[in-house]
Amino acid sequence: MSRRVGVEDVTRVAELANLELTAEETPRMQKDLNAILDYVDQLNELDTTGVEPLAQISELSELGEAVGTPTLRADEVRPSIDRAAVMNEAPESNGEFFKVPKVIER
Repeated sequence: MSRRVGVEDVTRVAELANLELTAEETPRMQKDLNAILDYVDQLNELDTTGVEPLAQISELSELGEAVGTPTLRADEVRPSIDRAAVMNEAPESNGEFFKVPKVIER
């Protein structure tokens, strides 16, 4: 059984993530985080004997190709959408980049 997340933990994580949680959100977040940890505990109970660990998804692709069933689509160069056309459709742009409102205050 994993350690349970307390209100102090939720408050600290919210602080680190620069989030402001309301009094109603804090217990919900605590419940959600504990549910995630409970699920991880369930996953840890699975017998993975004989299952090779993966470091990257590309290893699955290589395995699939080795047995004749590739698991990912081919990585092919394709033409992009014209930048000028996209910028003309944007609510605000400087012609090269989208302009968006500031969302993080520090």
